[in-house]
Amino acid sequence: MIEKIEGFLINNNKDSNRIIDIDIEEEIISKLIFPFNKFDITSLEYKPFTRFTIAKNLDDLSNNRLSKFLNKIIKNRNYGCFIIKPKGFNSKIDDIFLVKLSTAIAHLIGTPNYDAMAGKYYARFHVKHEDKSDSYLRKAYINMDLHTDGTYVKEKTDWLLMSKLEEKNVKGGETAMLHLDDWEHCDELFNDPSAKEDFIWSSPKSKNIDYKVEHPVFSSDQEGKPQISYIDQFPEPKNMKQGAFLQKLSDCLEESKKKIITKLPVGSAIVANNHFWLHGRRKFYENKNLSRELLRIRGKF
Repeated sequence: MIEKIEGFLINNNKDSNRIIDIDIEEEIISKLIFPFNKFDITSLEYKPFTRFTIAKNLDDLSNNRLSKFLNKIIKNRNYGCFIIKPKGFNSKIDDIFLVKLSTAIAHLIGTPNYDAMAGKYYARFHVKHEDKSDSYLRKAYINMDLHTDGTYVKEKTDWLLMSKLEEKNVKGGETAMLHLDDWEHCDELFNDPSAKEDFIWSSPKSKNIDYKVEHPVFSSDQEGKPQISYIDQFPEPKNMKQGAFLQKLSDCLEESKKKIITKLPVGSAIVANNHFWLHGRRKFYENKNLSRELLRIRGKF
């Protein structure tokens, strides 16, 4: 899966051969400054075609090879995940630049879904010492268990991008990842009688979704391989059988020895296929000055 694209350093990730690392060299970043400055964040939010314009600006700098490579990674069952970031930082790489870069990368893969939590095509949110939210998303001192995104919405969620915009006074909080094909208990849970039953999925008020959906935890792709749509906080089991299945699923995921634990530097974006990669976050060590800001984009191919 390793390719040579001028201006981009491409390697296997040190923690997993399923993940590809892509560093954008400084010459490419410098050439993006001018076209990125043409549009402010409001333009990107209000005029969707501008998002494709900056995506094309990025792709053109690779002679249109980057988009093909990213799609080859994200749709390949053996990989399905990459981490992309600027190789070096300068004064012009700030949170606004990183939002634009994340937007460009996302639009080389597909079309983002509307994120109801933020009311935009993306969401920015902080994790801090004190929190009054109704979701594990911002709970700094509790593990965010392995899950996929989009379990409670009607839109199809093929992929997820998470970008780290800022981080201060942080210890812990590493990213956890698990590929279904590496999971020791996948066959057992996939073949459980409850795996293909419809479950009810809801969401807390902060998600701004006023409906519930029904779908199974597991499905099959075109080749019959397992796909998963699951998060521990949102299913509403209909009976004891479904409740016991969800507990077993949760335990087997969290106890897996195949989890990949990796620390992402500021400025990096991790992009994963949402059908066979699960993701989570380890808890932080307590610090009253802790602050991390993340950006999320999720969408369809």
